[in-house]
Amino acid sequence: MITPAFELTQDPDFLTIIIKVPYARASEFDVYFEGEDFKFYAKPYFLRQLTLPGRIVEDGREKASYDTDKGTLTIQLPKEIPGQHFEGLDMLTSLLAPKKSRSAKSLVEEIGASAELSEEEEEFDWEIEQTLYEESAEGTLPLQYHYGFGNLRSGVFQRLQDELSDVIDIKDPDQTPVDERRRKRLAAEAAKFDPDHYLADFFEDEAIQHVLKYKPWWVDAHKKMMALQGKSHQEHDTPTFVVFSEEEREQLRKFTNKSYLLDKRSRHHVYLGLIDILLAYCYEICVNEGDKNVESSWNVRKLSATLCWLENFTSIHDVLVAFGRRVLCYPLHRHFGLVTRAFSDTVMILQLGKAAVLKCLLDIHKIFMENDPAYILNDLFITDYCIWIQKTKSKKLAALSESLQKTTLTKSHIGFELEELEAAAVLVQEEESALKAAGTVSRQQLPSSASETSDSEESSSTSSSETEGSDSDERESSTREDGEINSLQGTLQEERTAPLIDCNGLRQGTNTSTFEVGDEKSKVSSQSTSVPGKLIEELEKQMQTAIRLSEQPEGLATASCILQEQEE
Repeated sequence: MITPAFELTQDPDFLTIIIKVPYARASEFDVYFEGEDFKFYAKPYFLRQLTLPGRIVEDGREKASYDTDKGTLTIQLPKEIPGQHFEGLDMLTSLLAPKKSRSAKSLVEEIGASAELSEEEEEFDWEIEQTLYEESAEGTLPLQYHYGFGNLRSGVFQRLQDELSDVIDIKDPDQTPVDERRRKRLAAEAAKFDPDHYLADFFEDEAIQHVLKYKPWWVDAHKKMMALQGKSHQEHDTPTFVVFSEEEREQLRKFTNKSYLLDKRSRHHVYLGLIDILLAYCYEICVNEGDKNVESSWNVRKLSATLCWLENFTSIHDVLVAFGRRVLCYPLHRHFGLVTRAFSDTVMILQLGKAAVLKCLLDIHKIFMENDPAYILNDLFITDYCIWIQKTKSKKLAALSESLQKTTLTKSHIGFELEELEAAAVLVQEEESALKAAGTVSRQQLPSSASETSDSEESSSTSSSETEGSDSDERESSTREDGEINSLQGTLQEERTAPLIDCNGLRQGTNTSTFEVGDEKSKVSSQSTSVPGKLIEELEKQMQTAIRLSEQPEGLATASCILQEQEE
């Protein structure tokens, strides 16, 4: 048979039960209710028994309707006492509990609701009397020590040695007493603490200040509750601020309801362990801003000494100190501000009541369920907490939140000399700033003497540059004159070597031309070496004469040549 999905709501006069039965035949619905009992059957769905927190009656006002499109059956049942508030309608696991058996044959009898109520209402002392650990005599078999929810488990890790190192830090929990676990935990935390990491997060806290601004869902719910607290003091106003999702309701229906027979000392451990687990969960939600990642499971179990070291606390102050030490030793962000933020968030969750606590525990259960080795912690702690919290009285959680709020935690309680570290770091920063200031003043005094030196260097460099400039100008002028003379000589040399045409129109030898040119040059040079233009004019005249002779007829040219030779 299938247990259908269901939810319960109420108004002052009626209790409403909504059951989801898709593809069921309405003609086969079978409903039974009387007093605090409710049963429903429609093949293949069977809601065996709901134990209601109040009484209902059959007086003709009851009614039911079936929505075929949605597949939901809505049943309205009148309350025996109009205006009575039914507490805990969100605690579906506790509603599925069968009627308590009080048979005479039972060897162990569960305490009834009335006796349990009187026990819950007695004044609860949150400080546990500590007893000294007594070692067993030599030669006796070692005892198996208990752990888990209410210290009800033992021998679990003997069967799970492979998963042990990935879940908890203690090596052999079955053979390690509580006091020795605590000593080993404190030693491991002292060895893990890194002053450099802490000071880095202390001075460079931009990322931490950013995540501290995040507001989870319980902040708005707590504000609404506090705003309405003065208007209405009725107890049923608080649960309306916490709404469970369909996935969370489904998880509640899957839990197997059971009762826990705990003595007073075990109940102390359970309540203090609850605070420790909620502190670790609040840290995880804050630093990741409500998003889950692969480190979420590690953060929750590593920061909770209850989960990681199977610790049994004796006071609320011990819980806060252990959580603060682990925050400053293990995660990425190690800042005392995150400790105080998780502390205030836990107080708000407890003040919202068991519905808010249950919602957080369901989220932790989901985180561990999605992580392969961490599922063991669900079996040891979280599943039992989810079932147990549904039966816890709201007054008990209110008293727990009040005691937690009155507890103080300072950096001196952590035990890592945090205040001394911070003071020393501040002194170092002040010394560095003073040295920087002194260096700045000395650098400002240097430019006055350096400027005079630079002025003299600039004047000397200016004079040298002027001298170099005048020298360069002289060199450039002499170079230009030399270039002119060389170009002139090159022109004369070309004219010397230029071929001449004789009167017959033939080229004369080089020697003849050279002789003639040299002869003329000697005449010109004897007159004046500074007048090269006359020589050029004389050469031009000779060339023109030779060209005219070459243009005359052959006879005339011959005659003129003869006459010229005679004249010569």
